[in-house]
Amino acid sequence: MEVFKTIKYTLGIIAVLLALQPPVFAASMPETSVPHQYPAKYTPEYIKQITPAYKDVSKDEVFYVALDMLKDTEGMFSRNAILGSNLSQKPMKIEFRDLSMINPQYANFDALGWKKGKNLFIYINKKHKDAPAGALAALLSHEALHQDEFNSLAEETYAWTMEAFVWDEILKIYPESNRESSALVKRENTLKKLLEKGNYTNKYIKKAVVQNEGYKNLPSYSPGFDNL
Repeated sequence: MEVFKTIKYTLGIIAVLLALQPPVFAASMPETSVPHQYPAKYTPEYIKQITPAYKDVSKDEVFYVALDMLKDTEGMFSRNAILGSNLSQKPMKIEFRDLSMINPQYANFDALGWKKGKNLFIYINKKHKDAPAGALAALLSHEALHQDEFNSLAEETYAWTMEAFVWDEILKIYPESNRESSALVKRENTLKKLLEKGNYTNKYIKKAVVQNEGYKNLPSYSPGFDNL
């Protein structure tokens, strides 16, 4: 945990992409229901109350719930970054996309950080439309750290570690998020196991990043991430 916290305060924050994965959003629900991907707390009335805080980042309310779930977790830094405390000084834009339409090589990526001019985007694979909001929250905590055109093994190690810590916290606060039929939840649980195996250090997450084929051409370090 100390290693993680030490790295946290050195953030110069950075961008680009990520690799990893499935389902489809259900039709609109009756007003009295809570979509199964939300914790029970997030009723239609509650979502209506929080919408003004998040409407500038997306048209999909599941992301409002996901960002709200980052409160009081290690992911608060990422939440604030998405809302505008980032290198662009503007809210990031989040949406579900068919990533293969950007590049066929991205078809199975879980998410993609993208920079267009001075604007920052987070594209989540549309296969995750039905994922629990808590799993999307963990993924967003990772993606929000990518804020420029540079990337590195150190940056991905930090981002994966952030994601694992956030998922670990989400499960303690919202255990119903652990819907194991979701491919995104399977990803998050894999990261959590690596975190636990390393006694809550980045030891095994770092090994997984270094061995990831998608990162084989990345440099060891990038601006703001100079410790692997």
